[in-house]
Amino acid sequence: MVTVGIVSRYLALEGVDGSGKSTVAAALAARLETLGESAVVVREPGGTEVGEVIRTLLLDSESLDDWTEVFLFAAQRAELASRVIAPALDAGQWVISDRTYYSSLAYQGHARGLGEVELRRVNELGLRGVVPDLVFVIDIDPTEGLARQHRADRIGGAGLDFQRRVRDAYLALAEADPERVIVLDGTLPVDTLVDRILEEAK
Repeated sequence: MVTVGIVSRYLALEGVDGSGKSTVAAALAARLETLGESAVVVREPGGTEVGEVIRTLLLDSESLDDWTEVFLFAAQRAELASRVIAPALDAGQWVISDRTYYSSLAYQGHARGLGEVELRRVNELGLRGVVPDLVFVIDIDPTEGLARQHRADRIGGAGLDFQRRVRDAYLALAEADPERVIVLDGTLPVDTLVDRILEEAK
């Protein structure tokens, strides 16, 4: 088992739909607690009263304009950063995030073709510096990810070609910023993924 000498406390998990982010987030938080650390798990979209309302709009609406989608994601993200993440970090807790603004860079910026620079600008204004220390991409074949879904939401139901573009975007983001964005083999056992995440967070 990995022990930690903590440097990075705000960790985000990313990946295509069905990649196992939520499972790894829960396992990571549980491991930290066994090590005597306090961990807060958050999810996007959601995590606050406002965010959960926006989550319903984003995932269950029949259709949305692409830029409406962008601004809804950015709004719930700003609320989560202000109301939950920043206070937790100030209190010395770990924050484990199931998605972060890198999702918007991949899904809307790249896969929907709206532009990474534009998506960074929109999101970073609201985040005001509350951004992950490290981003872990749980990488799997999008075909496998879609097969794991019991019920696809509006975004998860966008199809295999869309998910492939999302995966390509994550790999490109990791290549461009390898010190912050780390790709992990999503076919590895969950405990092994947790070990590797904690090793990187030292």
